[in-house]
Amino acid sequence: MEVPVCFYEEKLKLQETEIKSLAAEIERLKNCGFVGETPSLECLREENAKLKYRLNILRKSLLEEKKKSSKSMININSQLQEIFGTAIRAAYPELQNAPLAVTPSQQPKFGDYQCNSAMAMTQMLKTMDKKVSPREIAGNIIKNIPNNDLVEKLDIAGPGFINVHLHKDFISKQLSKLLVNGVQPPIVEERKKVVVDFSSPNIAKEMHVGHLRSTIIGDSICRLFEFVGHDVLRLNHLGDWGTQFGMLIAHLQDKFPDYLAVSPPIGDLQAFYKESKKRFDGEEEFKKRAYQCVVQLQNKNPDIITAWNLICEVSRKEFQKIYDCLDISIIDRGESFYQDRMVQVVREFESKGLVEVDEGRKIVFAPGCTVPLTIQKSDGGFTYDTSDLAALKQRLQEEKADMIIYVIDSGQSIHMQTIFAAGHMIGWYDPKVTRIEHAGFGVVLGEDKKKFKTRSGDTVRLIDLLEEGLKRSMEKLNEKGRDKVLTPEELTAAQTSVAFGCIKYADLSHNRMNDYIFSFDKMLDDRGNTAAYLLYAYTRIRSIARLANISDEELHKAAKETEVILDHEKEWKLARCILRFPEILQKNLEDLLLHTLCDYLYELATIFTEFYDNCYCVEKDRQTGQIVKVNMSRLLLCDATAAVMAKGFDILGIKPVQRM
Repeated sequence: MEVPVCFYEEKLKLQETEIKSLAAEIERLKNCGFVGETPSLECLREENAKLKYRLNILRKSLLEEKKKSSKSMININSQLQEIFGTAIRAAYPELQNAPLAVTPSQQPKFGDYQCNSAMAMTQMLKTMDKKVSPREIAGNIIKNIPNNDLVEKLDIAGPGFINVHLHKDFISKQLSKLLVNGVQPPIVEERKKVVVDFSSPNIAKEMHVGHLRSTIIGDSICRLFEFVGHDVLRLNHLGDWGTQFGMLIAHLQDKFPDYLAVSPPIGDLQAFYKESKKRFDGEEEFKKRAYQCVVQLQNKNPDIITAWNLICEVSRKEFQKIYDCLDISIIDRGESFYQDRMVQVVREFESKGLVEVDEGRKIVFAPGCTVPLTIQKSDGGFTYDTSDLAALKQRLQEEKADMIIYVIDSGQSIHMQTIFAAGHMIGWYDPKVTRIEHAGFGVVLGEDKKKFKTRSGDTVRLIDLLEEGLKRSMEKLNEKGRDKVLTPEELTAAQTSVAFGCIKYADLSHNRMNDYIFSFDKMLDDRGNTAAYLLYAYTRIRSIARLANISDEELHKAAKETEVILDHEKEWKLARCILRFPEILQKNLEDLLLHTLCDYLYELATIFTEFYDNCYCVEKDRQTGQIVKVNMSRLLLCDATAAVMAKGFDILGIKPVQRM
């Protein structure tokens, strides 16, 4: 939520008033003959000193917020809601929680924004036996609009819609601020600790297409929260513990008996896993040794821990290749991290009388959930339920998380809701204070609309998918003749930008709650709402100033000195779209649905094309091709568009290039 600086100024005034009243009280006591020994006087002096200290802190805070505010992009929708909220409360103080609906207008004839609160307010007043028409309510709201720099004109349309026309001067100044300071995040209410759990592959198994969505969506959510200033902890909840490690370690001991002295050359961990599984299923003696290795692992036998670490390290190196390709930053913190904490979790649930015993296993029923959690098996072992509860507790109590987001497929929805309900029941957090959310997502489908698999029916390896993307994107670039105009370095940069950008965008541009069809042909198409189209559009926009021989330094100088003129309807339309960026981010922060950011970037690119087709930025002599005139105001609009697109790409984890 965006916070106006006046919030801090109001707090400051209250503190200053309090200090003045205390100072006056001290003077009054002194005049009455009470001096330093008077206990009440000493108390007042001490209180006064404390308040002065707090005042200094608030003053520093105020200066920082003012500095941020002077650079930050303004969320116009939030500002309008504040203006209309003030007017509604003044016009109808008897209405508690009056509806506040402010949205961008869909047609220019209805202004730039619309306030659609009047109709709902009519219904509320009717329940109070007050018959007032929506148009009359709209008129009363307009009468009570406070003075502001944002709104130029208000008019009423239809049954009671209030059309809002923005001040062109205000919009022009906001664009200049963006151009001078860069795309700065809107001010959020307070900096929070945000934990994001995503990707989470299993050790000794390769990452496959099923890990693609969690990895891409999770990274983008992290980038979003980091951009607006939150402290984000990116966690990879690896499957690095369990009975399968017994057979892997036993197989390692047999195949590489000197593993403690010489690091075993495990080239293909997937094949190694299959070998150990085959032995586990077919050799009884091996199976017994595998179980013994599990017990030794749980008891932290040094040699067994060394073997376990070797296996984990081979997997981590393979995972890192994929994370490097996709430019993903993440901290590994697997199930093993929580092993020692699980005992305490079971004891805590038992001590609070929340455990039931069912055929020897310990189970917990969370309120509103029909399926219980098994926190301890009948053989004394722990389960995924136990490790997930231990992870939740650790993140809340040790990491001091204000928000925890689990980017896990929607098939885990019931499980996650049960974990959250159990955590709330035992008192680890209050949902009104701490936001804990499951950002679920659908599955990746093939073009046959079935689960995406290879022709042989196997799960698609993620590394193969990324390599195929690189191959396809180079073919596309060569098809367009880019190999003839770009240097080898530029061509490689364009190849990786298009390949990985298209894979990410194809995922993020779909509502994450739905399944989506994976198609290289569609995602590499440079027409429509694809990364290929947007990346090409971005490089074209960036080339406009370059082809006009205007340097970045000249553009930055012009941003400080040149007013952005918004007289043409296409200039005005583009300017308003550029400045909607903070509104989109605010919505993303609330619902974690990043396809709306993708839709916005596509809309911005489309509106820019309208602008460029109708408004000359650079005029050239038709015969000689020489530049006759450069419209610097319009070049600044191009620069602002590109800056917002670049920041949007960054949040989506896409790397644009200057030349394509």
